[in-house]
Amino acid sequence: MELQPEYNEYRISVPQEFESVFTHFYFAENTSETSITKTLLPTYQMILLFCFGENATMSTREKTMIHVDKCMNFGPVRQAFEYTLPVGCSILVANFKDDAFFRFFGKISIEQLVRHPDELLEDNCFTELWHQLTRLNSTAEQVNHILEFCKPYLQDRDITSQLLSNFENDLLNPVKVIAEQTHQTERNIQRKQKEQFGYSLKELTRYNRFLKAIQLIEKETEKQNQVKWFTIIDECGYYDQSQLIHDFKHFINISPAQYLKFQQEICNPKSK
Repeated sequence: MELQPEYNEYRISVPQEFESVFTHFYFAENTSETSITKTLLPTYQMILLFCFGENATMSTREKTMIHVDKCMNFGPVRQAFEYTLPVGCSILVANFKDDAFFRFFGKISIEQLVRHPDELLEDNCFTELWHQLTRLNSTAEQVNHILEFCKPYLQDRDITSQLLSNFENDLLNPVKVIAEQTHQTERNIQRKQKEQFGYSLKELTRYNRFLKAIQLIEKETEKQNQVKWFTIIDECGYYDQSQLIHDFKHFINISPAQYLKFQQEICNPKSK
């Protein structure tokens, strides 16, 4: 008889019509006999987390403990944090893409948000949604139900946000280019980026550099190769080893060598 894993997790893709709204959904459940703690890498996304069974908890770098009762909005996830699933707990996480959280919830401050979604809307619709999800038989049904729930509330994306989301030329300054294309000031583009995405393009550039380093490390460890740090420094555009270490300390509070050691305990939703 095949043994079932005590910690079950998987990523769920979204239909094409929702690809500008969610990057993916993530499911995890603890079927063991003890609590399980994982570390989530930063994603620079807003997340909507539904919790079933016992309350999950999240612990910030400042050791602030957050108990998740039914559902919670959190993000943008700028730095790693620990989350604990007690026995019998499961979570379903919707990962908003780019400005989609702004398009859904409207003009609210999202620089660093930890709130129950009903508090943002001054309504209990998400509590009711949670009760509806508990009556469904599978995670796939729950995801489809959430997607249908979202449809009436999504606002159209404006042209500036669309250009910011799709800009891919690393050699050009996106703020300057988009300001010229849309006949706006650079300051206005920067304001919209911060307001609708929850972070600046400068922050995102630094994060993408760090994420590339993580992906290269994971690629080498999967092949059981020794990690060549100076190759990673060169390929990711770091000045030197100290800058690489500084970014690791900033984003996940451990060194690159420590990341290698504790890799199995760290959840990287971007690599699944």
